[in-house]
This record gives sequence, C-alpha cells and structure tokens, in this order.
Amino acid sequence: MKQLVKKSLLVALIGATSILAACNSEDKTADSHDLKKIRIGTTVGDFADMVTDSVKPQLEKKGYEVELVVFTDYVLPNRALADGSLEINTFQHLPYLNSFKTLNNLDLTEVFQIPTGPLGIYSGKKNSLENLPKGSKFAVANDPSNFSRTLMLLQDAGLITLKNGIDPLKATKADIAENPYAIELVQLEAPQLPRVREDVDFVVIPGNYAASSKIPFSEALFTDPGFIFINWAAVKTQDVDAPWLKDVTEAYNSDEFKAYAKERFAGYKYPDAWGK
Repeated sequence: MKQLVKKSLLVALIGATSILAACNSEDKTADSHDLKKIRIGTTVGDFADMVTDSVKPQLEKKGYEVELVVFTDYVLPNRALADGSLEINTFQHLPYLNSFKTLNNLDLTEVFQIPTGPLGIYSGKKNSLENLPKGSKFAVANDPSNFSRTLMLLQDAGLITLKNGIDPLKATKADIAENPYAIELVQLEAPQLPRVREDVDFVVIPGNYAASSKIPFSEALFTDPGFIFINWAAVKTQDVDAPWLKDVTEAYNSDEFKAYAKERFAGYKYPDAWGK
C-alpha cells in the first residue's frame, strides 16, 4: 500500500512538473512573439522628436509601451541593440552601419529609411566660401563616419580633392590629395559643433544637430547632395520578421507620419519608399 502511494505521488509530481515546464515554454514563446514594450534608441534632436511626436502615439494606440532611449554618441546605440537593451535604433546611414557591424562582428540589419537632415557647411567667423582665405579653420565631427562624409562634402564644394582609388566612405586626412586653401580641420564631438561657430571660420554640422540647435538648413552655405547618406532604422537580424517590427515600420511610413515630417522637417531627405 505504501509503495502504491509513493508511486502515485511520484506520477503526480512528474505530471505537475511537465505541465509547469510546458506553461513556461509557452509563456516564453508568447513573450517573444507578442512583444508589447518597444525600446527605440536614437540620438538627440530630430530623430528623438520623430518618436515622441508621432511614432510613439501611433504604437501606443496599438497597445504597445514605447520607451525612447536617447544617446549622445554613435557607438552605444548599436552596442545596446546588439546586447538586447534596445529593440530598434534609428540614427545611422547605411555605410556607417555596414562598417560598424563588420568591425564589431554584430548581427544587425537595416529595415527602413527615416527622414534625414543634410550635412551642411555653416558660417562661423566668416559667412562666405567665396574667395576663401588660406588657413581657414573648419570645425568638423571627429567620429570616423561623419569625418569621411565631411571630406566628401568639402570635395563636392570644391575646397579639397581626395586621392583617386580610395573608398571615400572610409576617407581620412591621409586621403586628401590637394588642399589648395590650406584648410585646417578642427575635430570635435558632433554635439559640440553648433556651439563653436564663434570660435572658428566655418562649421560642418550633421543635420540632426543643426535641427536640435534650431539652425535652419537654409543658413547652410553648402549641403551634401548625395542620397546615400539617408539614415536607416536597424534591428537584430533575428527580428526582421517580428510582428512588432511590422507595426513600427507602418508607423514610420504612415500618412500621419509623412504629413508630420514634411511639415516639421522641411528640407530633409525623405525615404525613397515615399516616392516623389
């Protein structure tokens, strides 16, 4: 009789354990499939405003909780995405993403474009690029991505010439072939650039930092013409087919968001998916 009771208890315990394990497994599957909190990482300024003003309200209507995480550099947003601290980030152009994920062995994928302000040359102590004096000081971003982009911009403006055969997306000072105006490049953290206009002759400012500092793009003496530098949203590659990502993508491409962006961010480069 005692053996029968022991066997019955053992069977009951095994059954209960199996049920709990199955429930836990189902809960984990449901949690990953039915994600209801989305952490969006981006840089200060316009990209953060896009989330707060339009994207977040749209997603909240669909039942999501949205947390905006704002960064002041270009390294941490991708690291946070890769380690699971974010679901998605929106701050970088494709050449930078491809370079960063290769150098750091990260499994990240671009998913959709976002409106992007142009890189521009703005006046400092001097207000014209005509008859440029030799030795003029240009404050520029010191991160590799924006610095290479700045060199391309200066070449497009006719101020320097880069060497033939180089990858312009990875250009450094060593790749400058001709500098006829003896331009001096003063490298600073990108967020500092809008604040040093009185200290240098010209400043090359990324669009998001110009916008966050209330500097109209119309004040730029020259802006980059290329569409290659429009920014992208990125996710971990394992999430490219996630249902929540479909909802985020729809929010960034909705008629509501398009109307908001075109009014709030006139002069930006818009996603090519939007058409003309």
